[in-house]
Amino acid sequence: MTSDKSPNSSDTNSTENTADNANGAAPESLVEKWKVEAEKSKNDLLYMRAEFDNYKRQAIKERSDLQKYGAERFVKDLLPILDNFERALSMNVTAENFATFVKGIEMTSSEIKTLLGKHSIVEVPSEGQPFDPAIHEALSAEATDKVPPGHIARVFQKPYKFHDKVIRTGQVVVAQKMDA
Repeated sequence: MTSDKSPNSSDTNSTENTADNANGAAPESLVEKWKVEAEKSKNDLLYMRAEFDNYKRQAIKERSDLQKYGAERFVKDLLPILDNFERALSMNVTAENFATFVKGIEMTSSEIKTLLGKHSIVEVPSEGQPFDPAIHEALSAEATDKVPPGHIARVFQKPYKFHDKVIRTGQVVVAQKMDA
């Protein structure tokens, strides 16, 4: 007797199972493999999330410390200058040592300007320059022929920049045309 085997018969299924086994993976072991891979991926994700949370906490702490202690270097550089001022104030100024006293104050002023420059704080030259509302605050205007109209005739408070940012505007008097 010959047996007609249809493509849907159990012999075909066993042939497919044998082919899967030849490739080294039964359906059950494939599921197990995926479960192991999924568990590994989950653990990797949890590890990365914990690492990122630690990074965020550290970044917040560093930013907080920078705000709190960011001026430390500047202050350390400023303290010796403050000591010089205190020595000058404790000095008994007389007619004989007045010139020395003034020279000491001028030197201390120069030290302060050097310190500011070292920390990228610079004075913006203003007298005789064109008025710039981004840098200057006009207190008044006066008629003068010493500088062209619209330029700064006098400075009451010097403007300063920290890097490229104006940190203090200058208070100035702006020249205007003299009436004839």
